[in-house]
Amino acid sequence: MPTSARTPSPTRRAAMLAAAALVGVALLSGCSADSAGEPVNSGGGNDQGYVAGDGRVTVVPAAEREDAPELSGPTLDGGTWSLADQQGKTVVLNVWASWCPPCRAEMPGLQRLSERYAEQGVVFAGLDTRDTDAAASAFIENIGVTYPQVVDPDGRLLLAFRDTLPPQAIPSTLIVDDEGRIAARVIGPITEPRLAALLDDVLAS
Repeated sequence: MPTSARTPSPTRRAAMLAAAALVGVALLSGCSADSAGEPVNSGGGNDQGYVAGDGRVTVVPAAEREDAPELSGPTLDGGTWSLADQQGKTVVLNVWASWCPPCRAEMPGLQRLSERYAEQGVVFAGLDTRDTDAAASAFIENIGVTYPQVVDPDGRLLLAFRDTLPPQAIPSTLIVDDEGRIAARVIGPITEPRLAALLDDVLAS
């Protein structure tokens, strides 16, 4: 998407930063992180100190779904990924970070589902937020994740969803139907069977 060459005024720049900060606060209601984007750990190096989302699911009836916002960004493997390029496909978008324990726990199940539903026109993509490329790449390589990972180091890409169904925790998962509309949202971790059931419902709608 073309970007303007004009420099935003100090007032507008402050407003944009404030909006980004508000989204960051909402996201960190999932897995907590400090001001440097590092996970909060209560001691012992055992990934304590996070507060996971409760797994709340919102399903939108087909007649009430709104168009998903434009989303495009670089990927961990050096490419680019765009939601607009997935026209006619159902998209599962998983918001995660390598420092987030429930994100790491659900990722193998997401990979299995990405393989299982590929023939039904379902594509998966990760939105790796508030993370480092090195840590994220090492993790997905270790567990064999093959679907693309969009890089969002400061959470700005997530701002695109603020007027629809924003992902408000890390992890969160969105399902966009084959007409480009947001069909479901999960705030917090999701199990493989539960996501499969949501996908089946969306595909049948």
